[in-house]
Amino acid sequence: MTRSSNPRVVLLFGPPGAGKGTQAELLAERFGWSHVESSKFLEHWITTTPSEARVEIEGNFYTAQDQQKKWETGILMDPPLVAYLLKGEVRRLRETGQSIVTSGAFRTLYEAQSALPLAFELYGKENIRVVSLNLSEDGSVFRNSHRRICSLLRHPVLYGEETKNLTACPLDGSLLLKRKGLDDPETIRVRLREYNERTKPVFQYLESQGLPAVDVNADQTPSRVFEDIQKAIG
Repeated sequence: MTRSSNPRVVLLFGPPGAGKGTQAELLAERFGWSHVESSKFLEHWITTTPSEARVEIEGNFYTAQDQQKKWETGILMDPPLVAYLLKGEVRRLRETGQSIVTSGAFRTLYEAQSALPLAFELYGKENIRVVSLNLSEDGSVFRNSHRRICSLLRHPVLYGEETKNLTACPLDGSLLLKRKGLDDPETIRVRLREYNERTKPVFQYLESQGLPAVDVNADQTPSRVFEDIQKAIG
């Protein structure tokens, strides 16, 4: 990753299947930024933390076992724990002078109110941009129920004419897999409800803090979406 004397933060939002992870990877590759993917680092924490281990935050305890149950059914993990993990990652990257592009943060108003002041302190409001990738609910269900992830790096491969017959990841050659349970239509609808009820209110808070989201149509080819995002972040 590229160390910068004036690092930036780009927050990518969007419903499941909007392409947040794909677009964040493209930005990270193009500009040498660090990609902070909420679903990936939360999955890593769940799968590498002993199920009985407990994390204490403000007098409350959180275990990997309890969080895994939420994650597998499409319900968002507890915001205090997510905010705690996210802030630790932001501090680590800022210490090394890294610019950040996030996909999926912030998921709840609590996380935004907890972590945004830290982002302002470390990066400066003037260096933060917010982009909302817009996709219909039907489009979200279709994309998620058809998409696969690579077994090595766990990044998503969007479904399309050019990818539907692939069996190996075009980036690293590993086997493409479907995420059992998490990308079932029923679970996707739970995730959509969570996004509409718990994530969308974040936009109003960000705007009140001087960070209005720029809308980008996600129902385009990845290359066109990428072009629009670059225009949106300036």
